[in-house]
Amino acid sequence: MEARLRIEGLAFGGSGVGRLDGKAVFVPFTAPGDEVRCRIIREKRRWAEAELVEVLSPSGSRRDPPCPVFGLCGGCQWQHLGYAEQLRCKEGIFTDTLQRQAGVPGDRVLPIVPAPDEWGYRSRTQFKCRRTEHGFAMGFYRRGSHFVVDVEQCPIAAPGVNRALGIFRQLLPRSPDPSKLPQVDIEIGDDGEGRAVVHHLCENPAPLADHLGPPLERAGISLFLQGGRKESLLRVHGEESLAVWPEGEEGPRLHYGAGGFAQVNLDQNRALVAELKKAAGLKGRERVLDLFCGMGNFSLPLAPEALEVVGVEDYGPAIAWARQNADRCGAANTRFLARPAEGSARELWGEGGFDLVVLDPPRAGAYEVCRELLGLRPRRLLYVSCDPTTLARDLVPLLHGGYDLRWSRPFDLFPQTHHTESLTLLERP
Repeated sequence: MEARLRIEGLAFGGSGVGRLDGKAVFVPFTAPGDEVRCRIIREKRRWAEAELVEVLSPSGSRRDPPCPVFGLCGGCQWQHLGYAEQLRCKEGIFTDTLQRQAGVPGDRVLPIVPAPDEWGYRSRTQFKCRRTEHGFAMGFYRRGSHFVVDVEQCPIAAPGVNRALGIFRQLLPRSPDPSKLPQVDIEIGDDGEGRAVVHHLCENPAPLADHLGPPLERAGISLFLQGGRKESLLRVHGEESLAVWPEGEEGPRLHYGAGGFAQVNLDQNRALVAELKKAAGLKGRERVLDLFCGMGNFSLPLAPEALEVVGVEDYGPAIAWARQNADRCGAANTRFLARPAEGSARELWGEGGFDLVVLDPPRAGAYEVCRELLGLRPRRLLYVSCDPTTLARDLVPLLHGGYDLRWSRPFDLFPQTHHTESLTLLERP
């Protein structure tokens, strides 16, 4: 069924929202103020999903997206919106989510922190690969499918990532067996150094290493092959680590290995670290527990202002890098433990408790950890979240248990997409 619709706003997930006979209709790639013709493809009692057929009357916030595969590729949802409109919508969606799902007053949400650059910001990108009857495709999955949309360049990827992409697009079709190459991870550090992890299904990866190794080494790109889980990583050549500067060029250099994690927007990570340090307000007497600490992105910037920082992360190689980073920084007041976040606070609390707990969980959130902390009652919590819905869910027991949400601030780490990072400060009266 086709319908004419006026788009009233944007919803979490990126789709525009209009109303048809009182029912909410979600239409991707639309903008607030658009008059559109759409086709209903899924209908429930209170809502429906539709696909865009035609923009009958565009809103003033629309623009021409620069990417030739926007709308096909599943990576970006909002290239057709001006950046100011993206920020307005992200801030509104974030505020609405915390209000509706956790009862957070709207005045506790601070203004969103814009990205310095809305393009060319991604320092790490996963490119999907597939050999087809039309040739070798390297790019991203089409929205809602495993069909690979071929891309020559990605406008949100950093220049170094796009440079490496061009090299791989020449090398991979001529590799020993392109059909056994499902994915290539390309990333760059703050110093511009590049690294690539080529995922493969080869029984013997030696011919692939021989084919890719020399040209990538000449290009200055470290190469790793991965034949399954992260434990199968094989270094072909180049440095084992990339460096990031969470406090700028004058601050410490933190290193992480292939398969490890660093924020994809290095500039905005610095803004996030600076805000977190300011919110922590350490005086040199506090014990800090950093859960989901990774390679020390928050732990080590906090260490000079704390009595002790204990970092917890269940991915062992990240803890190994965190310890090396601490040694490089001379952070003798830090400890890093390879263990799950769940249960760690309770087990470590007997050492004297913690004045501040920092959480930076994956998208699934940290509900059980928050319930655990509620029983331990640390004075202050700083929660870094990449998903407003799981953040709101996790805040509910803390707010009901006596914590006061002082403020929450969204950060735009992912322009052109609906994703939002945030930092939230909670205190116990």
